[in-house]
Amino acid sequence: MNTTIHGNIAKFHTFSHQTINKFKFPPTKTKTKFKLKTITTICHSHTSEHTPSQNTYTFADYIPGNNWWNLDNDNDNDIKVGNEVTVWHVITRIWGLVSDEKLVVYVGFCSLALAAVSEIWMPSLLASSIFAAQNGEVFVFYRNVKVLVFLCFVSGICTCIYELRLPLVDFRGLRSACFGIANLVLDISFYDREPVGNLTSRLGADCQKLSHIVSNNLHLIVRNSIQGIGALINLLTLSWPLALSACFICTLLCMIFLVYGRYQKKAAKLIQESTAHANEVSQETLSLVRTVRVNGTERQEHERYKQWLDKLALVSVRESAAYGLWNFSFNTLYRLTQVSALVLGGMSILTGQASAEQLTKYVLYCEWLIFAAWRLADNFSSLLQCVGASEKMSTLKEVNISIHPNEVMAIVGLSGSGKSTLIHLLLGLYEPTQGQILIDGHPLKDLDFRWLRKNIGYVGQEPHLFRMDIKSNISYGCSRNIKQEDIEWAAKQAYAHEFICSLPNGYETIVDDELLSGGQKQRIAIARAIVRDPVILILDEPTSALDAESEYYIQELMVGLKNDMKTKRSILFIAHRLSTVRAADRIVVMDNGQVAEVGDHKKLLEQNGLYARLHQFQTDVLPLDMCQYVIVLEDCGWS
Repeated sequence: MNTTIHGNIAKFHTFSHQTINKFKFPPTKTKTKFKLKTITTICHSHTSEHTPSQNTYTFADYIPGNNWWNLDNDNDNDIKVGNEVTVWHVITRIWGLVSDEKLVVYVGFCSLALAAVSEIWMPSLLASSIFAAQNGEVFVFYRNVKVLVFLCFVSGICTCIYELRLPLVDFRGLRSACFGIANLVLDISFYDREPVGNLTSRLGADCQKLSHIVSNNLHLIVRNSIQGIGALINLLTLSWPLALSACFICTLLCMIFLVYGRYQKKAAKLIQESTAHANEVSQETLSLVRTVRVNGTERQEHERYKQWLDKLALVSVRESAAYGLWNFSFNTLYRLTQVSALVLGGMSILTGQASAEQLTKYVLYCEWLIFAAWRLADNFSSLLQCVGASEKMSTLKEVNISIHPNEVMAIVGLSGSGKSTLIHLLLGLYEPTQGQILIDGHPLKDLDFRWLRKNIGYVGQEPHLFRMDIKSNISYGCSRNIKQEDIEWAAKQAYAHEFICSLPNGYETIVDDELLSGGQKQRIAIARAIVRDPVILILDEPTSALDAESEYYIQELMVGLKNDMKTKRSILFIAHRLSTVRAADRIVVMDNGQVAEVGDHKKLLEQNGLYARLHQFQTDVLPLDMCQYVIVLEDCGWS
């Protein structure tokens, strides 16, 4: 059974329960200690069960009115949005992706800044050249023309350098970096929560958008910022009262953008998520096409896919309408800038406070300033689309747990209570945002992770085997030289040796999805953890895919490993079946990301809390009656 970190529990599931022998645990030198307060993850929990509302959208739904601008009114809360992430945070993260190419980035942006500075002087030189020609100032005219030609070459060359250097940054490494993060950094539970279709969409569409942001939006933001500042300085030099009028209009433009930007950020988030969910549904349906056909749910899956497309279309139309209003505001204010420049500048000429040349420069720099402000806002709008994909959500809060020597600890709780997240903290797959994790008094982040993972054996909720022979699957990840005898010993300990030997090629058999049952895969995964001879053994619901007999053997295995005099082990395991945790030295009960209760089986029952209720529920569950049907196939064939 999967444990979902994010999500609400609507009902309990049925658990089978059995009686096992009491554990006996000798001393061990390993001490593991947790000290943490909050854990945040970049990844959200999205599963195929998240389906948008069943509303039928009509033409009226696409027309502004009522709550049309409220993106929450169509059950958009199906897509969870975490804590707010700032634009600066996103920029620093993007910088981290290209930090290996710092020299290229510096050269590119320096050439870009030089191009922007050279362009700032062009409006002033153009106006001076026109009036110099009108007044017969030949020397001034030709001098200005020469300077303009020089500045044009400088701008063109610098822009060319930037355009040639920047593609060396990425974009050869951006998608590879994202894949490396997904392959080497993210925790296993992330892949349990994130379907393949969702991840494929992220690796494709989101990386493409990020490449566009790095190559286009960021450089335009830098360029337009320099040009806007230069235009403002020139306006203040010409006439500060006239400059204030242009600044007032730019301020209005920025205020409108702040409102639009908040809407754009949320809309972009919903578009990204809806696209990912649509890809997820298509990937899931095509990969499980046999199951879909057998159950006759073709139309249902088509409707599920169509619902996400409808949601995507609805949000896209609203985003486009909002962008249209933003452009309408800009064009209106831009024309107002021209009119105000003409009126105020003309009044200054009539009163003798300004010349026609100064008015021309003022009009040109006003247009320069307003366009720079518009381009800045437009590119920040694109940057906000990247912000939407970077939300964080907390799953653990105020957790303090210590695992003492000579102790076996069990962690239980409802689905989504944070059990697996706690395990992944110890494995170093998550980093706490507050507090710390200590092993023998040393912070986890200061330890060598190769040493750590060599001394930790881990068995996840679902068995994950690679398409290679069973022997290689069992020895996978071991740094020391593993002999065949070690592999067979681990397989025997995991009660997998017998069925492995019954396979056509024994330990040389290539693993196939249809070759092994879930229980057999789980026992191979347990053998993989045991063959490492770890001092810390972590079991995340290891008996979920096993039958009653195999589960009993695994429980006996845990006793044997604990009593192994060669290697003292600390065992930490998650269990839904409370029958497997009764003999644990200490049981930690998790609820909503916090520790609800701690104690042994007897003490927790006496407290009559959450553990007692879970135990009572599982005790009261009656086995379901199973009806038997006999199906006779006569003269059946298929070709």
